[in-house]
Amino acid sequence: MILHELDNNIYTRTSKLYILFYLVALTISCQMKVEDVNQMSKITYTGWWVYGEGQHIFKDENSLEEWDIIFLNEETDKLVELYLAVCEMEYFPMECIMEGIMKDDTLKVIDFQITYIEGCGE
Repeated sequence: MILHELDNNIYTRTSKLYILFYLVALTISCQMKVEDVNQMSKITYTGWWVYGEGQHIFKDENSLEEWDIIFLNEETDKLVELYLAVCEMEYFPMECIMEGIMKDDTLKVIDFQITYIEGCGE
Protein backbone atom coordinates (compact mmCIF):
# COMPACT_ATOMS: atom_id res chain seq x y z
CA MET A 1 0.00 0.00 0.00
CA ILE A 2 2.75 2.45 0.90
CA LEU A 3 4.60 1.57 -2.30
CA HIS A 4 1.46 2.25 -4.33
CA GLU A 5 1.06 5.67 -2.66
CA LEU A 6 4.72 6.51 -3.35
CA ASP A 7 4.29 5.59 -7.05
CA ASN A 8 1.20 7.81 -7.34
CA ASN A 9 2.98 10.63 -5.51
CA ILE A 10 6.00 10.45 -7.82
CA TYR A 11 3.74 10.27 -10.88
CA THR A 12 1.75 13.32 -9.72
CA ARG A 13 4.89 15.33 -8.98
CA THR A 14 6.44 14.42 -12.33
CA SER A 15 3.28 15.38 -14.17
CA LYS A 16 3.14 18.69 -12.36
CA LEU A 17 6.78 19.38 -13.19
CA TYR A 18 6.22 18.65 -16.89
CA ILE A 19 3.17 20.90 -16.97
CA LEU A 20 5.03 23.66 -15.14
CA PHE A 21 8.03 23.35 -17.47
CA TYR A 22 5.74 23.47 -20.54
CA LEU A 23 3.92 26.60 -19.28
CA VAL A 24 7.18 28.38 -18.46
CA ALA A 25 8.63 27.53 -21.89
CA LEU A 26 5.45 28.68 -23.63
CA THR A 27 5.39 31.95 -21.69
CA ILE A 28 9.05 32.69 -22.44
CA SER A 29 8.69 31.95 -26.15
CA CYS A 30 5.63 34.21 -26.45
CA GLN A 31 7.39 37.02 -24.64
CA MET A 32 10.47 36.65 -26.86
CA LYS A 33 8.41 37.09 -30.03
CA VAL A 34 6.81 40.27 -28.70
CA GLU A 35 10.15 41.59 -27.45
CA ASP A 36 11.88 40.80 -30.78
CA VAL A 37 9.54 43.18 -32.59
CA ASN A 38 9.66 45.79 -29.83
CA GLN A 39 13.46 45.69 -29.43
CA MET A 40 14.16 46.10 -33.12
CA SER A 41 14.33 49.78 -33.81
CA LYS A 42 12.64 51.23 -36.84
CA ILE A 43 15.12 52.73 -39.26
CA THR A 44 14.39 55.11 -42.12
CA TYR A 45 16.04 54.34 -45.46
CA THR A 46 16.09 56.45 -48.61
CA GLY A 47 16.53 54.71 -51.93
CA TRP A 48 14.70 52.99 -54.75
CA TRP A 49 11.88 50.46 -54.72
CA VAL A 50 11.95 48.14 -57.70
CA TYR A 51 9.28 45.55 -58.48
CA GLY A 52 9.48 42.84 -61.11
CA GLU A 53 8.31 39.27 -61.63
CA GLY A 54 6.69 39.09 -58.21
CA GLN A 55 9.72 40.31 -56.24
CA HIS A 56 10.01 43.60 -54.36
CA ILE A 57 13.56 44.93 -53.92
CA PHE A 58 14.89 48.05 -52.22
CA LYS A 59 18.25 49.62 -53.11
CA ASP A 60 19.64 51.84 -50.38
CA GLU A 61 20.89 55.25 -51.54
CA ASN A 62 23.74 55.45 -48.99
CA SER A 63 25.23 51.96 -49.12
CA LEU A 64 23.91 50.90 -52.56
CA GLU A 65 23.01 47.54 -50.99
CA GLU A 66 19.94 45.71 -52.24
CA TRP A 67 17.47 43.95 -49.97
CA ASP A 68 14.27 42.04 -50.43
CA ILE A 69 11.38 43.95 -48.92
CA ILE A 70 8.21 42.79 -47.24
CA PHE A 71 5.41 45.27 -46.55
CA LEU A 72 3.95 44.44 -43.15
CA ASN A 73 0.85 46.65 -43.25
CA GLU A 74 -0.08 46.42 -46.93
CA GLU A 75 -1.73 43.89 -49.22
CA THR A 76 0.61 42.57 -51.92
CA ASP A 77 -1.95 42.90 -54.73
CA LYS A 78 -2.62 46.54 -53.88
CA LEU A 79 1.13 47.30 -53.74
CA VAL A 80 1.70 45.80 -57.18
CA GLU A 81 -1.28 47.77 -58.49
CA LEU A 82 0.15 50.99 -56.96
CA TYR A 83 3.64 50.33 -58.33
CA LEU A 84 2.39 49.66 -61.85
CA ALA A 85 0.03 52.66 -61.74
CA VAL A 86 2.91 54.97 -60.79
CA CYS A 87 5.75 53.45 -62.83
CA GLU A 88 3.64 52.02 -65.70
CA MET A 89 5.99 49.01 -66.03
CA GLU A 90 8.04 46.55 -64.00
CA TYR A 91 11.72 47.12 -63.07
CA PHE A 92 11.31 50.90 -63.11
CA PRO A 93 12.99 52.40 -60.00
CA MET A 94 10.76 54.49 -57.77
CA GLU A 95 12.50 56.72 -55.24
CA CYS A 96 11.05 56.16 -51.77
CA ILE A 97 11.60 56.67 -48.11
CA MET A 98 11.06 53.36 -46.33
CA GLU A 99 10.63 53.03 -42.58
CA GLY A 100 11.10 49.52 -41.30
CA ILE A 101 13.03 46.82 -39.53
CA MET A 102 16.02 45.03 -41.04
CA LYS A 103 16.14 41.30 -40.35
CA ASP A 104 18.01 38.55 -42.21
CA ASP A 105 18.82 40.80 -45.21
CA THR A 106 15.14 41.62 -45.61
CA LEU A 107 13.67 45.05 -44.96
CA LYS A 108 10.29 44.68 -43.27
CA VAL A 109 8.54 47.90 -44.23
CA ILE A 110 6.18 49.47 -41.73
CA ASP A 111 5.54 52.66 -43.68
CA PHE A 112 6.77 54.24 -46.90
CA GLN A 113 6.55 57.43 -48.90
CA ILE A 114 7.03 57.80 -52.66
CA THR A 115 9.28 60.83 -53.24
CA TYR A 116 10.18 60.74 -56.94
CA ILE A 117 9.80 58.52 -59.97
CA GLU A 118 13.06 57.80 -61.84
CA GLY A 119 12.92 57.66 -65.57
CA CYS A 120 14.47 58.38 -68.89
CA GLY A 121 13.93 61.92 -70.10
CA GLU A 122 12.29 62.28 -73.48
